[in-house]
Amino acid sequence: MSSLANVHTCGLLEIILFILAILFGTGCSICSKTMMSLTGTNGTFEKDGSPHMESFQKPLFQTFGMFVGMLLGLVMHWIVLAFKLPFPGYEFGDAEAEDAEKGPTERTALKSKPSDVSKVDSTQIPTWMYFFLAIPAIFDLVATALCMMGLQYLDVSIYQMLRGSGIIFVALMKQHVLKEHLQTFHWVGVFWNVVSVVIVGATALLGAGGVDGGSTNVSASETFLGVCLMMAGAFVQALQFVFEEHVMKMDVPAPPLLLIGMEGFWGTVLSLVVMYPLAFFLPGTDHGSYEDPFNTWNMFLNSTNIQVAFVIYFFTIFFYNLLAVLVTFMLSSVWHAILDNFRPITVWVTDLFIFYHISPAFGEMWTQASYLQIVGMGVLIYGTAIYNAPNAGSVLLEGEWYSFGIDCSKEYEAIKREQEEAEADAAWEQKQQEFKVRKLSSFLESPRISVHTQALRGLGAQHH
Repeated sequence: MSSLANVHTCGLLEIILFILAILFGTGCSICSKTMMSLTGTNGTFEKDGSPHMESFQKPLFQTFGMFVGMLLGLVMHWIVLAFKLPFPGYEFGDAEAEDAEKGPTERTALKSKPSDVSKVDSTQIPTWMYFFLAIPAIFDLVATALCMMGLQYLDVSIYQMLRGSGIIFVALMKQHVLKEHLQTFHWVGVFWNVVSVVIVGATALLGAGGVDGGSTNVSASETFLGVCLMMAGAFVQALQFVFEEHVMKMDVPAPPLLLIGMEGFWGTVLSLVVMYPLAFFLPGTDHGSYEDPFNTWNMFLNSTNIQVAFVIYFFTIFFYNLLAVLVTFMLSSVWHAILDNFRPITVWVTDLFIFYHISPAFGEMWTQASYLQIVGMGVLIYGTAIYNAPNAGSVLLEGEWYSFGIDCSKEYEAIKREQEEAEADAAWEQKQQEFKVRKLSSFLESPRISVHTQALRGLGAQHH
């Protein structure tokens, strides 16, 4: 097989995982926004005896909470190993090893497949892997820090546009680092994803009247610094996505739950020993610090609403990260980036529902700029459907008006031929396995029949 048809089949399971990832990703974004708008007490009191209330704007705490939530992956990993539960990315070789000691049988021959040869028993994970998985945690922490530093110089709309452009870095690294060739229609799909992000960002800018994060008093040089920091953050985030895909497909792969759990473990450690000490000593508006962890902890202990919001955020962020990693495992790192590009639109739709059907105190109201956001949603779906080709439900670029004159018919035909060849190879291998089964299950292999009886039956057969 050549590298031409590096097209991942997007079946029903992959579609379900992608949709669930969107739902949980939307949920954790809403929870994150809600926590930022909450107020609570840190246990101190005003002169009149009333509790001192302040806003719970703690972005580093949410990053720390994300890593703590991901620790749940380790618990699930150990449960899957202990009970040998079926889960994507896990292989258990005990039963096959026992059967091999007993000799080949019809059951083991039917179970074995040529592709199973390269699979590694998930119970035999080397010790170095647990330390190796500190790398994606470092990427995640550095990307978050760079993006947050850039955000203070930029409007939120610009922030969202630059963060969404990370899909370009992911696609480039997938082709030049992972050495998986992307076809022309893949790049067209990536292009339309970027266009959709720009439209969504422009919508936010227009809807906010040009002021979305208080950057109007920022100089041109500071704005340029903010853009550089954001682009650097998007690049490091792309490194994380591509590394996660690579580490789950190595000769000794990391199972998805272990990847999530160890990323959470190392992220928690780095947050406690690096991120929070720096945030405490850097000057800022949180009681003199950039973010005061002691004040954060006191507010968490003394505010029930913050505790409830954090518990919801804890589970939504865990399941989002788990599902996002499964999307990377079963599809690719580019699909992970596409998933992140869907979130601004799904969050906006959810905010509209909250504003008009739950409480106007939260959510977002419809504006004239919202029509443009509908266009952005359509462009995003269009670009994703192009990237998904030639799977079912995709958009094929064959020179029609909606293809803007782009014709990728030869690429689709080449992919189809390679897929047919792969199916033919699989069918041939299956026939070989069936032939081995028939041979191994004959009377000659039965331990209940003596050698003399087998020989006599063989001689009798010759007279017929």
